[in-house]
Amino acid sequence: MALPVIVIFDVGKTNKKVLLYDEQYMLLEEESIQLAETVDEDGFPTENINELRQWIKQELSEILTRDDIYVKAINFSGYGASFAYIDKTGRTIAPLYNYLKPYPEYLKKRFYDQYGGESKIAKETASPVLGSLNSGMQLYRLKYEQPQVYQHLKYALHLPQYLSFIVSGKPATDVSSVGCHTNLWDFQKHSYHKWVYAEELYRKFAPLHHGDKITTAWIGRNRIRTGIGLHDSSAALIPYLAVFREPFILLSTGTWNISLNPFNHKELTYEELKQDCLCYLTYEGRPVKASRFFAGYEHGQHMKRLGDHFNKAKDYHESIQFNDLFFTNTGSLKERVLQTPFHEIDLNEFQTYEEAYHWMMRGIVKQQAESTDLVLRDTKVKRIFVDGGFGRNLIYMNLLAKAFPSIEVYAATIPQASALGAALAIHRSWNKNPLPSNLVELQYYTNTEMNFSI
Repeated sequence: MALPVIVIFDVGKTNKKVLLYDEQYMLLEEESIQLAETVDEDGFPTENINELRQWIKQELSEILTRDDIYVKAINFSGYGASFAYIDKTGRTIAPLYNYLKPYPEYLKKRFYDQYGGESKIAKETASPVLGSLNSGMQLYRLKYEQPQVYQHLKYALHLPQYLSFIVSGKPATDVSSVGCHTNLWDFQKHSYHKWVYAEELYRKFAPLHHGDKITTAWIGRNRIRTGIGLHDSSAALIPYLAVFREPFILLSTGTWNISLNPFNHKELTYEELKQDCLCYLTYEGRPVKASRFFAGYEHGQHMKRLGDHFNKAKDYHESIQFNDLFFTNTGSLKERVLQTPFHEIDLNEFQTYEEAYHWMMRGIVKQQAESTDLVLRDTKVKRIFVDGGFGRNLIYMNLLAKAFPSIEVYAATIPQASALGAALAIHRSWNKNPLPSNLVELQYYTNTEMNFSI
């Protein structure tokens, strides 16, 4: 008898994955691929949208020919801040521009001068000024730099919704993609910002829906429930919201460490925006205050320097056990480490790689605590869940517990949280079973018996 499954396509900038879950949300299969980038008309690296489209169609075609499974639903999660531009026939008419592409200063200045200044727009849209990472600015740029392309544009679809469009042929706009530092959404008025109407960009967006919206895709003789896709950061939050009712912060770690507080509903202040805070929208349209810290990147830079100095492999730190003795009975020199950027510290001051790594991580956790506190303060949060690579780092986790002595700190394990979130978002549309209670595996870290402060 064929096993009922949901298929999830989870598209990151590096890895593209297709995953199969059963009705108990057990991960049955996972396949990952990396697609070579192409370049846009300026020679800047960008997603090869044609290869991505072909890969999705091929994978889905192969899955639907199998006799051992029965596909009941499909959904998608993907990185945000990039648009697929389609004409009235559904054909893409421009590259999927890279959100890291530099933004022209003259156009940025014209925009903010016309619509009230950087601080005003940033506060109203909960979007720090980030150039191309504000995806609405990409569409604004297309309008003025490529008017002929813009004229033939039917819809600008954020990548997760374009993935859905590939399968269903039905264009849609999802609130979680619109609400991720796009400059498009007015968080006070709960609608597109007035500049979007003034520029008539709203005409280039497909109908707006919550992330639990379902369409129907006909693939051969198969009629399959199909989600409209979700922004991956918002999707990763869904399993935690499904399991936990008490207020928490999800600290999603990787290249960026993003502290997400879905229980902080206070309006962003100018000061928070200056410190790289922003807001997301959940798939149901509720605001999530977030702060960011470039921790993974910083960690990687330090690892290279430590490895070179102590002649250790780049992954040597993964074998290090936490030892708080490195932080006790130390002289003033070591205390100054916390007041100095680590890249400026003379590594000869440390006896071993292990000692240097502990002090390096203490500096990173100090910055992490400052970042997380921006969205934690004045809320009733009593738990922090750490998801991703740093959750497996014993030094990081023990120091984080020390940094927040009045809060329970857990390493949380959810294999492929974004993909699972995309499946859970449309649970009621494909799955009659109750949600399982074991979606999240937790490991508690205590700060007791550590005789030092972060």
